[in-house]
Amino acid sequence: MTDSDNSSTTSRTPGPTDVRNNRSTSEGYFESISPSAKSTSREIPNSSQGSSGSTIRERRSSLSLGLDSLRHAGGVNSIENFARSWTRAAGYFEITPARSYVSISSTEDQESGREDLESALLDEEDNDLSSIGYGAHRTRDYGSISSNLPRSSMPVERFDDPISRHAAELFNESQRELEVIDKEREPLLVKTVEREDGVLETTIVGQSTLPQTVFNSVNVLIGVGLLSLPLGIRYSGWVIGMLFLLAAAIITNYTAKILARCLDKSPNKALVTYSDIAYIAYGEVGRVCVSVLFLLELVAACVALVVLFADSLADLIPSISIIQWKIISFFVFTPLAFLPLRVLSLTSVLGILSTLSIFIIIVINGLLKPDAPGSLREPMPTYWWPESWWTLPLSFGLLMSPWGGHGVFPNIYKDMRHPYKYNRAVNYTYIFTYVLDAAMAGVGLLMFGDNIRDELTANIIATVGYPEALKVAMVVFVAIIPVTKTPLNARPIISTLEHVTGVNQISLAGAEGAIGMSSLTRSIIRIAIKVGVNIFVVILAILVPGFDSIMSFLGSALCFAICIILPLLFYLRIFGDEVSPRERFWDWVLIIISTCMALVGTAFTFIPKEKLLSF
Repeated sequence: MTDSDNSSTTSRTPGPTDVRNNRSTSEGYFESISPSAKSTSREIPNSSQGSSGSTIRERRSSLSLGLDSLRHAGGVNSIENFARSWTRAAGYFEITPARSYVSISSTEDQESGREDLESALLDEEDNDLSSIGYGAHRTRDYGSISSNLPRSSMPVERFDDPISRHAAELFNESQRELEVIDKEREPLLVKTVEREDGVLETTIVGQSTLPQTVFNSVNVLIGVGLLSLPLGIRYSGWVIGMLFLLAAAIITNYTAKILARCLDKSPNKALVTYSDIAYIAYGEVGRVCVSVLFLLELVAACVALVVLFADSLADLIPSISIIQWKIISFFVFTPLAFLPLRVLSLTSVLGILSTLSIFIIIVINGLLKPDAPGSLREPMPTYWWPESWWTLPLSFGLLMSPWGGHGVFPNIYKDMRHPYKYNRAVNYTYIFTYVLDAAMAGVGLLMFGDNIRDELTANIIATVGYPEALKVAMVVFVAIIPVTKTPLNARPIISTLEHVTGVNQISLAGAEGAIGMSSLTRSIIRIAIKVGVNIFVVILAILVPGFDSIMSFLGSALCFAICIILPLLFYLRIFGDEVSPRERFWDWVLIIISTCMALVGTAFTFIPKEKLLSF
């Protein structure tokens, strides 16, 4: 991906879709004001004066002005833009990919388009987003926010190869999407360009900078999986474990980049998600398989977070059993399922801060404690090679689980202002993530050796000799991770069930909607789905109590497939003969080896580890 990737296209003004031409029709919402003016005051229609069109100016408090100045400080890399960038990255739905678009005329108008978008979404805390362009009636009024792409077509019959035909089908499907969309997600910026051969293309215009992209990618990869890495190194030994962790980082770095290449290769430049790539590669079958894998991954992640929440608090407060804490987690997580996406995505940022804080606390405890166990000054005995080779397959999933971010990488790539910087962003992300993961694995194993538990934090809490204040702080940080990430992980599951039952916005607007149901009945169904999903997750957490078993299954059965096997299959399918024989050979080697490791690792997950350790 270089600057020359787009050199073959020239901008074409889409006429009535030009945002700037539509600004005058917005009647008060699309105001031609500077960014500084936006943060101080805004004009609102004065309904008390009839249709005269007069406005009154709303004044803001000095506290509000100060907060706004802080939020917008830093220009394109302000806190506000970082928050919006992460909201866009976190707000993906693979089953019901309803999308809204803002059309801009050319590359020079991108900044103008972004300013118009900010004007349209100004003061979200005071406006219902549906009143400024998300509904079908508002789309006709304002013309600049639309749930469909600029009107054009890609006739399916003109394509002979299946890849181009699937891309055309996906494009035409997006053209037929109903003008009812998720109100909580920001619209995508798009522009229409004309290629040298005269074909019109609709291209996504990204909004995130390089630092925002790196931040989003790190936030996706850094999770609770690193807490079980010391156990993975114990099962595999230092040599095999560290080599495997490094190999997993290098291979998933490569597959993250080829996903972006697949998006660029497609004739449809408006592709956004992982499932879009699956569709153009293997049609509807590919999209369904990916959706099922994603749902399984999200369910497993939610279960792991509930187990982590219960285990940590039970170690700190043993008077309440682990099962009781899991039941308590239901009452903690269920109300959060009703929060808006923009709130959930912002609170999830606390997850990465909590994870970093946990690592710092563990290192400080290890340096403060003079003697074993739990000391870095007097490390525990460890092994270069596996103590029992029967435990080696268990390490595959544990060491693979921290690299499961490929479901979001396509979205992150398409949201970049400068897509040619994506490879650099991926490299920065993986360097930081690998260093943190390797450090956590090494520190944990040195501190506790054979006594390492499935969660490193459980060892810290149970060990005598650490400052109590640090223990309490670590439990608080551990509890923050599930509280902030479980509702966000559960959201696509809830969205899918709402789509299947026909009570979400898209289904209600189409023929498959819950026709004949009252609004009260639909509301009850939505509430029942959100409550039911949390009940289901808690029941699974009770039935599968081992955190290491969940993470091993997540890594073996799902991360291998989503992060290595499927991206390579998509790449080979989409690029076909363009892949060199040497690269094709090594890609198939990776596919075969990863498939074998995934199958063996998944099978060993269901064998009690006590039996494996006794062999």
